[in-house]
Amino acid sequence: MQPEIRKDKREQLISQLKLNFPKPKLHFSGSTPPELFVGRVNYPNVFSGILSPTYKGDTSIMSSPDEWVEKNMPIDEVLTYRGQMIYGRKLTNIKLPKSFHNITQELALSSKPVSMEFFLKKAPVPDFTESKMLSIMAKPAPIEKVILEENPRVDKKVDYIVGDYDVRATDALQELYNSNIKTSHLQKLFSVGMLGVKTDRKLVPTRWSITAVDDILSKELLKKIKTYSEINEISVFHDEYNGNHYEIILLPGEFKFEVIEIETTEEGRWQDYEDFFGRKKYADSVTGAYYANRLAVCEYLEKIKKQANVVIFRQISEDYYAPLGVGILRELMRRAVKNGPIKFSSIGETLGDIKSRLIIPVEKYSESSWILKNYGKQKKLFDF
Repeated sequence: MQPEIRKDKREQLISQLKLNFPKPKLHFSGSTPPELFVGRVNYPNVFSGILSPTYKGDTSIMSSPDEWVEKNMPIDEVLTYRGQMIYGRKLTNIKLPKSFHNITQELALSSKPVSMEFFLKKAPVPDFTESKMLSIMAKPAPIEKVILEENPRVDKKVDYIVGDYDVRATDALQELYNSNIKTSHLQKLFSVGMLGVKTDRKLVPTRWSITAVDDILSKELLKKIKTYSEINEISVFHDEYNGNHYEIILLPGEFKFEVIEIETTEEGRWQDYEDFFGRKKYADSVTGAYYANRLAVCEYLEKIKKQANVVIFRQISEDYYAPLGVGILRELMRRAVKNGPIKFSSIGETLGDIKSRLIIPVEKYSESSWILKNYGKQKKLFDF
């Protein structure tokens, strides 16, 4: 779970965002990254909308967690971009597409920014919303209409799959994922109802679609992972971005998965786990980050054709003063496993190494870990 914006940082944050907010206007043209948002309040009659700056060009970095992590972009720089986007929206029924919904679907197809003309009913207010799942974004303004000024650039595979009304959404996601379509792009397609058999297609709130796609893809990977042999030594990966520090431990054993998150202030603490047979309920403590983390780890296990007990420690410092969305956590995990593992022969040695990189005492994690407690009972050859 991402922490709420800390009260002592909120005033500074809003001031920073307002510096970059476009001059309020009712009519403008801009290049949306593209970024779309489908709300969940009053479901099935929800607000859906488009985020765009008031200028044209390559705006993809405004909505690109993979680029933020790759470039180690500081929060204030991300917020500079986020503060330039206006969010226009309309009320839409999830099963009754209208002209505005059709345009959002066209945008979701695009792999590149799309130039559009916006007509708003009211000028946007220079204020911003917070979310534990999503990157910070502007307060919404009602849209009168929007006009596409160019054709979206659509990957051939995306065009083919979206046009097939006989393929289930899970199969469509898997085929696009195997074709190296970005996870963030899959989440947009899923959210605006572009995947699945024709009768099942509908709008899905953005925060639900993010978790759903991470969950579906990782479960598909796990079908294969759970048939592989176990790793034969302890491996540790670590990385950090904007106050989010990860320690990822892989232990010999059948697949189990656990995430423990603690703030350095110790005001917040979250934990969820699953055994070999998976979860039956939503991970309502760690929430969306749980599924983003699991997808990244499953990608690595599939790559090495092994299974393991997986324990993830996330340390959240005060440097993470504004939420950037769970997308950065998925990308940070992906980067961590790319860096390659450090190998250990015992749990004691492993925790000693991890301790050197944490502010929070490592015992705060290890002593509450469900996997480590059970692992100690099952694996006698390792030194606790």
